[in-house]
Amino acid sequence: MTELPAAAARPLAAHIEQPATKPTRPYFSSGPCAKPPGWSSEKLDTAVLGRSHRSKLGKVRLQYCIDLMRELLCLPDTHRIGIVPGSDTGAFEMAMWTMLGAKPVTTLAWESFGEGWVTDAVKQLKIDPTVIRADYGQLPDLSAVDWSNDVLFTWNGTTSGVRVPNADWIPVDREGLSFADATSGVFAYDIDWAKIDVATFSWQKVLGGEGGHGVLILGPRAVQRLESYTPAWPLPKVFRLVSKGKLIEGVFKGETINTPSMLAVEDAILALEWAKSVGGSEGLIARSDANAAALGQIVADRSWLGHLAQDEASRSRTSVCLTVEGADEAFIKAFAACLEKADAAYDIAGYRDAPAGLRIWCGATVDTADIVALGPWLDWAYLTVKASA
Repeated sequence: MTELPAAAARPLAAHIEQPATKPTRPYFSSGPCAKPPGWSSEKLDTAVLGRSHRSKLGKVRLQYCIDLMRELLCLPDTHRIGIVPGSDTGAFEMAMWTMLGAKPVTTLAWESFGEGWVTDAVKQLKIDPTVIRADYGQLPDLSAVDWSNDVLFTWNGTTSGVRVPNADWIPVDREGLSFADATSGVFAYDIDWAKIDVATFSWQKVLGGEGGHGVLILGPRAVQRLESYTPAWPLPKVFRLVSKGKLIEGVFKGETINTPSMLAVEDAILALEWAKSVGGSEGLIARSDANAAALGQIVADRSWLGHLAQDEASRSRTSVCLTVEGADEAFIKAFAACLEKADAAYDIAGYRDAPAGLRIWCGATVDTADIVALGPWLDWAYLTVKASA
């Protein structure tokens, strides 16, 4: 367990009484996120472990995982789903490296991962994109986007707590492709797939799965781009989606480019089956909404807490970022360590590049009762660290 900084462990703080009830599952990390309620390693189907992913059984399980994702996302048959290496980052960079360069590019950035895609486009691919930025907590002017370009954006900014409200700003008759890094948005929002040409995510977010594997979703316009355009730069093997001018369809039928962890695949299947049991996509969205509402009430009841994202319409319902009155980085570090030492909340300090504050995951695998129980512990940590300052 992380030791408290010296300032947070002074005797004066010991006189502040701890709340009587702790969150049953104090897992509020924004990735990897809480496992689904009731999760146990004993529930994993282990028959495929030790077998080749290219065996008949391995292919069946990989295809079953893809089928479950399609069902839960209500994804149309026009869109393909592939399991790829490198988590969401690997999936998004695979899309960038294989499809960008055919048209001008616009990149949107309002948090660290969006800035990462800007860096890739500018410094690695050297395609001189148009960059539209906003500060942490803000959303850029989406009406300023030129859709004759390919457009890259994060659906839900995990490190800023800011999301796009919907897909209304994306035209149906767009010339360019829409690339959505949707890793903390998929399964938490109703996504209009007709507006999305490329989407990426990882199981470790809303599903509470394991890290290391990404999911790449391609619409028909993205497939057309892949089959009609060859980028000027070399492609590593793990990025190659085309052979002899045609999409490698096997990638989207469970024939992965490299060896996946079948243990992680089984864990994802378990999470997806749990998701079906709670009402599928609608059930997952409802759980996230309820968690965000409960945390919103906690914030509303405390003058020292605030939302980094001021506009509720673009405020994340999964990775909720909070401001703490008068807090700097040291205060937040002590605050988070205080809660971790008490086993009341784990991993709630804001992202290292974001303004000093808290970040509390409200995705579907978190129980609303645990969010409610967290409120008094936030008070306790705040008073404890202030008293020790």
